[in-house]
Amino acid sequence: MLRKYVTDPTHVVDFEPLQISENLSYEEQPVEVLAREVKKLRSREIPLVKVFWQNHGVEEATWEKEEDMRALYPELFED
Repeated sequence: MLRKYVTDPTHVVDFEPLQISENLSYEEQPVEVLAREVKKLRSREIPLVKVFWQNHGVEEATWEKEEDMRALYPELFED
């Protein structure tokens, strides 16, 4: 048997509208670097950064190669 829904303000999803282009895609923008790590392979070391993206939560932050992020978004690394 179904129960009647009891309203709860924590169930409301808060969102910000996205700027969507003609082909229904949008540009992701990084907000900040959360962490740094060096991935060690047999003969190489790859510096990685954990990037917090606009329109996403912290749990959706991704690890990206530092050199790629420096090339695309140099403003993230200015002190």
